[in-house]
Parts: sequence; C-alpha cells; structure tokens
Amino acid sequence: MNDGEIQIQFPKPGNWQEFSMTAIYRDSDGYTRIDRYQQNDVPAEQAPAMAAVVAALVGLSDPWQACQVWARLCVTMNYDAANDHSEYVFAVDLTVEAVNPQGGRRVFTSRDYPAFVITDPAAVDFFKYFTTPNQ
Repeated sequence: MNDGEIQIQFPKPGNWQEFSMTAIYRDSDGYTRIDRYQQNDVPAEQAPAMAAVVAALVGLSDPWQACQVWARLCVTMNYDAANDHSEYVFAVDLTVEAVNPQGGRRVFTSRDYPAFVITDPAAVDFFKYFTTPNQ
C-alpha cells in the first residue's frame, strides 16, 4: 500500500484553476521525498483526475470553500448493484479544510461527504503518479 500523501492548497478558495500541490512519499531508498507542483506542472493526461477532485470539492455546502486538501490512498468496498457483487478497490480519500466568508474554518472528511472517497481509477492513477518513486 502506498503511504504517500498529496496536499493541495487553493490560495483563492473557490478558484479551482489556481493551486499548488505537494506530494509526500518515500523514495526507493526509504527517504521521505517532498515534490512541489503548480497547476501548470500537472501533465495534461492527469488533468481529468484533478477535475474529479475539484468536482468533489464543489459539493461542499454553502458558504464553505476548500482552501486545503489532503489526499491519501485507501481501500474501500464497492458494491455493484447490477451484478449483486461487492469488491475491494483502491480509492483516494480526501480531508478538506474549508473557510467561510466570516473567517471560520472547518475540516470536512468522508464522514461528512461520502463523495470525498473517490473510487474513479483515474483518481487513483493520479495519486500513484505523484507519490510513487521513479525507478
């Protein structure tokens, strides 16, 4: 299991096109690596997965706007109703710090918003892309 973490900061909450991202993970020698990216550093093939993260953030109830996000890889149970089948899948679990216009701050988790557990394979690939050491 990948024990890395991605942190995304939105300097202007609600403006999802401007962000900085920090990937924290262990390299192949066991050292902690910290790589920083700006929105323009995200490869085009990874942009749809970033859009899935933003889509989950847009679901925050008014007046809260995400200012910082922590993303971690997890395993969750998926239920396929059409085939009456359950399976474990990798997912990206978001923890979100949000602000409101009065200056209040609050942390939201997948307990508050189940959509913060993103099972889309593209989101998992995005997470692994930034937190798996280059061999």
